[in-house]
Amino acid sequence: MRWLILYLCLLAAPAHAVQPDEILADPALEARARELSKGLRCLVCRNENIDESNADLARDLRVLVRERLVAGDSDEEVISYLVDRYGEYVLLQPTASGENLILWIAGPAMLLMALGTAALYLRRRRSAPDAAPAPLSAEEKARLKEILEK
Repeated sequence: MRWLILYLCLLAAPAHAVQPDEILADPALEARARELSKGLRCLVCRNENIDESNADLARDLRVLVRERLVAGDSDEEVISYLVDRYGEYVLLQPTASGENLILWIAGPAMLLMALGTAALYLRRRRSAPDAAPAPLSAEEKARLKEILEK
């Protein structure tokens, strides 16, 4: 009985945001639309794909994807159309080329620079002679004695 309840709970997971009126009659085109939608970012929700988002803009993007597919566009042409219209931000996994290449390289480059700086610091610190404190001069000894006697 517990397994049945667990199974029913799993089935009650949140459904996709795709509305019945958006679904295409052709199952092959609908499958392509769903696959494309999983890689497109909702511009309102930010880290959610348009297939799962309930935002109005996500709905508009889902409809646009389906319109382009019905018009005969290939998957690449649909993605290219959306990127031209909304920028690469619409992609959940932006390409690693052009201007984005700087962003892809910046993180690892900064990490390597930080590790290099830390290694250089530790090497210099290890090789530096231990500096013993300089002995007090006669004036300093007299002043210290005066302070301690107060």
